Amino acid sequence: MKPHKISVENLTYRTIFRILRQGLKLELSKDSVERILKCRNYLDKKIAESKVPLYGINTGFGSLCDHTISNADLETLQRNLVVSHACGLGERVPERVIKLMLLLKIQSLSYGHSGIQLATVQRLIDFFNNDILPVIYQQGSLGASGDLAPLAHLSLPLLGLGEVLFEGAVHPTEEIYQKFGWESVKLKSKEGLALLNGTQYMSAFGVSSMLKTFRISELADIIGALSLDVFDGRIEPFCENIQSIRHHKGQMQTAETISLLLEGSQLIEQDKQHLQDPYSFRCIPQVHGASKDAINYVSQVVQNEINSVTDNPTIFPDDDQIISGGNFHGQPLAIAYDFLAIALSELGNISERRTYQLLGGKRGLPHFLVANPGLNSGLMIPQYTAASIVNQNKLLCTPASVDSIESSQGQEDHVSMGANAASKMYKVVENTERILAIELLNAAQALEFRRPLKTSPFLEKFIERYRTYVPFIENDKILYTEINKTVEFLRTVEFQIPDELVDRDNADEADDENDKYAFIKKSWFDRISNFTIGKP
Repeated sequence: MKPHKISVENLTYRTIFRILRQGLKLELSKDSVERILKCRNYLDKKIAESKVPLYGINTGFGSLCDHTISNADLETLQRNLVVSHACGLGERVPERVIKLMLLLKIQSLSYGHSGIQLATVQRLIDFFNNDILPVIYQQGSLGASGDLAPLAHLSLPLLGLGEVLFEGAVHPTEEIYQKFGWESVKLKSKEGLALLNGTQYMSAFGVSSMLKTFRISELADIIGALSLDVFDGRIEPFCENIQSIRHHKGQMQTAETISLLLEGSQLIEQDKQHLQDPYSFRCIPQVHGASKDAINYVSQVVQNEINSVTDNPTIFPDDDQIISGGNFHGQPLAIAYDFLAIALSELGNISERRTYQLLGGKRGLPHFLVANPGLNSGLMIPQYTAASIVNQNKLLCTPASVDSIESSQGQEDHVSMGANAASKMYKVVENTERILAIELLNAAQALEFRRPLKTSPFLEKFIERYRTYVPFIENDKILYTEINKTVEFLRTVEFQIPDELVDRDNADEADDENDKYAFIKKSWFDRISNFTIGKP
């Protein structure tokens, strides 16, 4: 398989998904190589000719920007920058996120506006291609002069310093260099800044969270549809007329999806004894839809960011300019991540409410969804767990982006706190997945008490696959294992339409735009236009 060529072209979620899923290697395109070399050569010439200080190139950093550094000390200046800024603490960054940090840093440097050496970028590619992942910690970044502390830890191994994860264990970087026969990189002027200034820590958390969020949004609709059906809910709140007079895209899409998912269900078609459903069922289009609209917005912010140059100063060889600006400031991400955390928290919030309703002994369902309540507690306590996680999500939704603490003796007087927004958003994503797993555990259990009636063919197939992970619960048993199995199912299941619903005479000629089951027949990431939630 050919390596993925890093070039000035945009990275998409689809491309990143393929790189991670298929374990693709990276290679600089010819265009990127030329841009990197051109920028470095321009910078070397500029330093030799310049009579004025150039920030971070021949000056100190931050509030030390007025201290001029001699040409003889420029390399030492950059090495000292990396070493002194590696002050991360707390939990280690997940390996998947570190891998994305490498990818996104390489992409940003490939545009040729950073003054980096080709050898430095190539070593980062060596790390990526050989799954050598620098050990990075989650605490330390203010999300303003870039992600200084985490990116310093990302960069330490370039110097032969720090620690790396390799083949499942932590090693001193020096040990890995000996294994591969490498020599450490000698940083030139500006390179330390190019490596440390940037938003790749925030962006990597964002990309990882978005890839999971796209899936969670679809799963929320599927599980919500199942809960509605087994609760003996009404389909009228999902009719097109109601959505069309409010105009919100996510709401309209959600209602259409739920209606389609329930098509052919014996349960949804039976006569109802009640006039209304609780809001957690009746308002699925409005709540899930609002989250979809938020997800769509955040996905665009993140995609813009991962295709940007975010270090400082920025070099424009064609215009003979070196500009000290603020592209490293994480405010666009910080606000978006706080927004996404809220959107996902609401998917979890309404999910837990549906779980609660299913357990209440209403509409012919037994209390706590167990055949013999009293002797058995049934699914009483998983709802407690879901409620606990919902509460934690609410705490994690306290915005980080509204805070700013002055640093660097006032030179850096407004910071985004985007790194904290990123790490807590990541936790909300994982929490929401767990809450949905608990809802699925309950909804699948409730379905068995509706037999011999069936839900829709799609949902029956979905539950049939789920039952290969988690069986119907007859009597009390240890449940945390069943919840964890459900989480694993949600992470791996592919959504496919049952064979009996495929028009085999026209299957090969079907037009996806006109095929009402197209969104099910495609793999989950193919159903999202440009990997956003804007279109079904």
